[in-house]
Amino acid sequence: MIKDSGLRVAVVGCGYWGSKHVRVLHSIDEVERVVLVDGAQERLSSLSRSYPGAAAFTALTDALPEIDAAVIATPPTTHVPLALEAIAAGKHVLVEKPLAATTAGARELIVAAETAGVILMVGHTFEYNAAVWKLRDLVRSGVLGDLYYLDTARLNLGLYQSDVNVIVDLAPHDFSIINFVVGQSPIAVQAWASRHAHARLEDVAYIRLFYADHRLSANVHVSWLDPYKVRRVTAVGSEKMATYNDLAGDERIRVLDKGVRLPSVEGDLSQRPMSYRYGDILSPYVAFDEPLSIEDRHFAECVRNGTTPATDGRNGLAVVEILDAAQLSLILNRPVMLDELGGRAVLLGASNGYPHDTRPSLDPHEWLRDYFARRENPPAERDRPSEPKRLVR
Repeated sequence: MIKDSGLRVAVVGCGYWGSKHVRVLHSIDEVERVVLVDGAQERLSSLSRSYPGAAAFTALTDALPEIDAAVIATPPTTHVPLALEAIAAGKHVLVEKPLAATTAGARELIVAAETAGVILMVGHTFEYNAAVWKLRDLVRSGVLGDLYYLDTARLNLGLYQSDVNVIVDLAPHDFSIINFVVGQSPIAVQAWASRHAHARLEDVAYIRLFYADHRLSANVHVSWLDPYKVRRVTAVGSEKMATYNDLAGDERIRVLDKGVRLPSVEGDLSQRPMSYRYGDILSPYVAFDEPLSIEDRHFAECVRNGTTPATDGRNGLAVVEILDAAQLSLILNRPVMLDELGGRAVLLGASNGYPHDTRPSLDPHEWLRDYFARRENPPAERDRPSEPKRLVR
């Protein structure tokens, strides 16, 4: 908790997104000083021309005596070591998405921050977006009726990354939006991905999220290899549908009075199988402030007052768990239950009673039903497969 003076905040990683943090932090009254940290001297020199009063360092270690908090905006694989270094020095930390590259790394950050008594926040910027707040309100208030499913698309031509695939790069945005809108985490994840222009990293992916309520699911499509830039979330309910289009300017949210109804008498072949309803399309007014500005101001307030951020370490962990499950799903070619992660060994080639030479059904709903049946009625000891090779996460 810091109340007596303004905050001194380092931005670690001054590239495309880090430079935006530098701009926003300079506009926050509670921030007294912004420090630039980047390993590339030319990048520091370029940004220093716009902010001549900002101190600049090529390593976080050198900046630590000069700061109270740090914003980590570097490649995902560097998030954990940099954040741990700041936390060990007693500094508050905002880590850009994803919080960590693995579930184990995210848990390590949470424990370290709690032990050191410092703020740990994750940069899930869309949870500070007024249009996403409106979509959440439409879903949770019941305006759409019973929520059937969510569908998201985050597509563009590039930007290809060098250290993570398209799932880790783009999907955290949509996972955090979905968790925020529905107010719960999925219980299982299945992912499909392919490599086209990149020899090593997947550049197109589809991910499906399954929930304890089997009537609800969510679909996520991410791509670095698409001719159009798309940033869209669709929520489909029993009464109405809603879309959030981040590129739509003044009409980011649209509510569509569209839907289908079952025939009044089921099995009556004289009736059409479904009837369709077409009504008005409304675009409610959403007062819009820059989400990054709201996020950074919230971080400054939490540091000064010692309060828990809306997107704290556990919020970040929930998204990293989905990422981990999606990555594992690509390896195992089946849905992955989130409770298979949890720091325990994950069986490679056999799981939940499946013999190692038996591939689970490719229908995820059937696989999940079978999973729950096996969990409630575990096989007898003699029927269990021999211990296969383990992949420890």
